[in-house]
Amino acid sequence: MLRRTSLALFAGALFATGSLLTAMAQTSAQTSTAFVNTLMPEPAHLSVQSGVLPLTTSFTAATDSFHDQRLDDAIARMLTQLENHTGLQIALTPSASKSATLLITVDGPGEAVQSVDEDESYSLDVTPTGAHLKAATDVGAMRGLETFLQLVQNDSTSYFVPAVSIQDTPRFRWRGLMIDCSRHFEPVDVIKRTLDGMAAVKLNVFHWHLSDDQGFRIQSKVFPKLTEMGSNGEFYTQDQAREIVAYARARGIRVVPEFDIPGHAQAWYVGYPQLASAPGPYTISPVFGVLDATMDPTQKSTYKFLDKFIGEMAKIFPDPYMHVGGDENNGVQWKNNPHIQEFMQKHNMHTTADLQTYFEQQLMPILKKHGKHMVGWDEIFEPGLSKDAVIQSWRGFDSLAASAKQGYDGILSAGYYLDHIDSAGQHYLVDPLPANGDLTPEQQAHILGGEACMWGEHVSPRSIDSRIWPRTAAIAERLWSPQSVNNVDDMYRRLWVENLRLEALGLTQISNQDVALRQLAGTGAIQPLRILASVLQPVGFDQRYKLQHTTQLTPMDHLIDAVRPDPPSLHGMQVLVRDYLAGNDPQAGIKLETIFQHWIAAGPQAQALMTASPLLNDAAPRAQQLVDLGTTGEEALNYLAKHEAAPAGWAQTRLELIDQAQQPAGLVRFTVLDPLRDLVKAAQQ
Repeated sequence: MLRRTSLALFAGALFATGSLLTAMAQTSAQTSTAFVNTLMPEPAHLSVQSGVLPLTTSFTAATDSFHDQRLDDAIARMLTQLENHTGLQIALTPSASKSATLLITVDGPGEAVQSVDEDESYSLDVTPTGAHLKAATDVGAMRGLETFLQLVQNDSTSYFVPAVSIQDTPRFRWRGLMIDCSRHFEPVDVIKRTLDGMAAVKLNVFHWHLSDDQGFRIQSKVFPKLTEMGSNGEFYTQDQAREIVAYARARGIRVVPEFDIPGHAQAWYVGYPQLASAPGPYTISPVFGVLDATMDPTQKSTYKFLDKFIGEMAKIFPDPYMHVGGDENNGVQWKNNPHIQEFMQKHNMHTTADLQTYFEQQLMPILKKHGKHMVGWDEIFEPGLSKDAVIQSWRGFDSLAASAKQGYDGILSAGYYLDHIDSAGQHYLVDPLPANGDLTPEQQAHILGGEACMWGEHVSPRSIDSRIWPRTAAIAERLWSPQSVNNVDDMYRRLWVENLRLEALGLTQISNQDVALRQLAGTGAIQPLRILASVLQPVGFDQRYKLQHTTQLTPMDHLIDAVRPDPPSLHGMQVLVRDYLAGNDPQAGIKLETIFQHWIAAGPQAQALMTASPLLNDAAPRAQQLVDLGTTGEEALNYLAKHEAAPAGWAQTRLELIDQAQQPAGLVRFTVLDPLRDLVKAAQQ
């Protein structure tokens, strides 16, 4: 029987930096030398062997055949991370000895410019006497090195790697993350630490959204007014962009830039109004949404401009693909421009969609001239589009499947929009090739993979890590691992371990919450706020936009910006209540009681802090609701423990209280309401 003092540790784990499931996973890893699987993403094939490989100060890593600077640097990074994790003094320079602890065999460097067809497969065999990593390319070796790091475990006295045999290859070739740096600019260090996180979970495409109505973010020396007038001084120099490309390539990640045209392009027209379909002057728009400003597709000068610009950007971004956006063009300026209407009639165009297809048709040879394939959002998929184009779908699998059936390559992003504040579990169950799909094998081959999307309306450099991580790790697993790897409970168990590994790389998705809470409260004594925040998450994108009327100028410094989209309490409480009601965990009742007591005790103290802070006032009602929810949980446990039905009217009153707690307040919402409803309904019976 666990003591209550021990159970407080479970509650602390759930409401601070981990979860009950994390604590359990880590405890089992520390008390046994048996293999505990915390790999993320899961390998294609994993076989557990007997024994462990001890990690000591004599650990070395070496290549036995091919190596180059990129591979040597990757091995050196792995050794540094290994030393930081274990505290062992390890030789940080890769050696060339075949007697090394970790022997790395690589056939060659791979492609000079990494492509969608790069071989990322590897095998890793670990025995009690050594480990052997084999890969066809540097990139495959990098993926295997990340797996080796994730295998490291410890008991109370030492670190070791369990004996395993792994043969691994990704399910999808395109596994990306898009970051919108136009609506809110993200500094270089944010991009770099994001790339480190991407490499850790084997993502391979950084989709860099560099222009939109709210800002043009990449320096052009050919057209300098793009950033001089269209960026408010926040942009990447060409040297910085090249630095990011090199940093990404060193980690096996492609960089695909996006310049959104013909719509979402108002920032272009501040310096170059002649590109637009209506006369200026134009300003950078701080307002989000679909604007009327649209590029003029009828002028030859438009394509001459784009030819020079794309040629300049092609020298900075060597990837074979360039994203041209193409989304959400409402056609208003085209409909109101007599010259454009005359042009459409002359060319037998009946809709603005026809004119946009014409625009894409003119753009395609320009891209090909500079060695690029076109990528665009769903809207570019219209009759007459070249089969060379790649469709990125934000509308859903049906839209993506329709394009695949017509022979177009495609990428799924619907279901992976991080700004919607969906849970990791929701993202995890979205598949670019769902099991019930009707595509033939040939059509399935056109689905290249998927991309998580971090749109920038509601993020700042301080909050962006918590919006991307760790949920993106779950998406990364969906895109890498076999389709049969789909157990949400086990995903979360491994996700909370991976979350700590990501933090060790320098990401701030865990630490930022306390930093933000201290700033909001004006004190370091934030434990009551921390408990409250542990069961809160931001409202979704649409609700925030509606309630806060957000623009590019809206400060991102409220409680909504401090709390995490998918805190451990969201899934952890579901599991705990489920196990309690099913009788699967004999300690679940005591664990829940401890948690509810924490809520009841923290509520008044949190409310005092919140009413004293102007930035927390609007969310202060959540503190009293925390007490009410804790009391509801305690009462339900008492009735259930006595095997007595609750008094008449009790359940209705408590369910109404839970419903009230679900109403908007302070732009944050509770994560624990559904399992509390389950407890109340069970007590009613």
